[in-house]
Amino acid sequence: MFVRWSKYLLPTRKDAPAEAHPPLRLMLQAGLIRRLGPGIYGFLPLASRALERIEGIVGEEVEAIGALRIGLPHLQPTGGPPGSTPGGFRLTDAKGREFVLGPSGAWVAVSLVAGDINSWRDLPVVLYRFGHGYRDAAGHWAREFPLHEAFSFCADQESLEETYRHMARAYSRVLARCGLAPKAVKVPDEAPGEESSLALVVLGDKGEEEIAVCASCGYAADRRLARAKPPAPPPGEERALELVETPGVRTVEGLVGFLGVSPDQVVKTFLYVGKKGALAALVRGDHELEEEKLRRAIGDHDMRRVDHPDEAREIAGAPFGYLGPIGLSVPIWADEAVRDIPAAVVGANREGYHYVGAKADRDFKVEGYLDLRRVREGDLCGQCGAPLRIKNGIKVAELYTGAAGTTFSDRDGRTKPVLLGRYTLELHRILEAVVERHHDDAGIIWPVEIAPLHVAVVVLRPDVLEQMEFAERTASALANSSLEVLLDDRDRSPGEKFHDAKLIGAPVMLVVGPRALKRGEVEAERRWDGARASFPAEPAAVVEGVRELLRAECS
Repeated sequence: MFVRWSKYLLPTRKDAPAEAHPPLRLMLQAGLIRRLGPGIYGFLPLASRALERIEGIVGEEVEAIGALRIGLPHLQPTGGPPGSTPGGFRLTDAKGREFVLGPSGAWVAVSLVAGDINSWRDLPVVLYRFGHGYRDAAGHWAREFPLHEAFSFCADQESLEETYRHMARAYSRVLARCGLAPKAVKVPDEAPGEESSLALVVLGDKGEEEIAVCASCGYAADRRLARAKPPAPPPGEERALELVETPGVRTVEGLVGFLGVSPDQVVKTFLYVGKKGALAALVRGDHELEEEKLRRAIGDHDMRRVDHPDEAREIAGAPFGYLGPIGLSVPIWADEAVRDIPAAVVGANREGYHYVGAKADRDFKVEGYLDLRRVREGDLCGQCGAPLRIKNGIKVAELYTGAAGTTFSDRDGRTKPVLLGRYTLELHRILEAVVERHHDDAGIIWPVEIAPLHVAVVVLRPDVLEQMEFAERTASALANSSLEVLLDDRDRSPGEKFHDAKLIGAPVMLVVGPRALKRGEVEAERRWDGARASFPAEPAAVVEGVRELLRAECS
């Protein structure tokens, strides 16, 4: 069957909301989604069709490697292991019982099968589900989102790694069929107990993720984890420690101007409070502290930065702008570049004063030197030494491994832990990445395999019986050949119809107009390259011509 635009909910817009980032603007403009509230979006019929096609591809690929489909509730009971529902929404029912809407169903999946996986004979098994995830966190445009998750339960590391490889290849095939070429990127773990693993990221001009990429050796990592070669130390020689008055000078820039030093000779001190109490972190004045690296190194995901001046005074005895490591009574962790500064400028923990000539391990004790700095464009790759580039990207898949939190009996009757692989595709991000990757100034350019509509039949004069009858016969013939067809029977100008057909991105636009019909022809235009063709005005000939255009796009 084909659908008529006049009966279809496809509300295109000439102008898109300015507050949305570019892929969302285009999806709003093309009538795919509508914003219902902060981070809350509804998917209109066109987007729902595309999501159904993506789900179909995912199901084919994961079932091809033996995955079994299950259903999990969106509403999850609390009481899981720490960090099992990071960033979710918590709610309480009428009886005071607590539940959570979380970004993952991993803990629920483990609970579902824990009582039935008791022996090595039950392993390995791979399960998957479609559902919704929920995320109450900054940096994500959708707080509720459609997702696919798979869970592999394995008896040993070898089995887990084999299943992991199968899932990674299946996900790569899914994304290739969606017209995407993702980059494998090292990412932070989401919850305690999971090992840092990989994400599949579609690099582009836009995206919520920042990725450090080396074009020389192929290294790629989330910017929060990326490592660059340590920089050369600043010039100079060691000197005696000296307390100097610096009235009103609270910033690196101020110290550079007041003392005549360079930013790489200054050390910035940051205070944090974690599960073991307060601590300090040091980086060079020309570097930025990467908090994710600090959290991972310390092993405290809940650590928070001290932002209130009263709390800073309580810990260090001084206000912000004058904090320093000398005399500080809390553990100090420093970026490795701090160790090599021969004569550093540091806060004196006394308002209006700084020390000059400070040297790590001589004037203050450091618990350990870590890679704590945030990489920048042009920093040298930690693997090969070539310059790093910082690129934006859309994270569409994640693959993690860790312990399942349940056990089984091996061949010898010994109790061993079940190893878990957790694999996630966020379907709304695949949709976003497709739109970001496949568009031009006129609108979306759908890859054929996930196109919600294959052909837009544009009738220039729907009030002319001859045009409408031919368009309907042709649309029916196309639909009967397993193509998705939209018949534009609206009473709009030709220019508006052409504009909308390109905006929604159907791979082929078929134009039914008086001049072509008079010649016994119908005209077609392929969306992705603008190639035009004319076919005899016979439904069978049109079907063959359209299919040839689609095959050319796929080749």
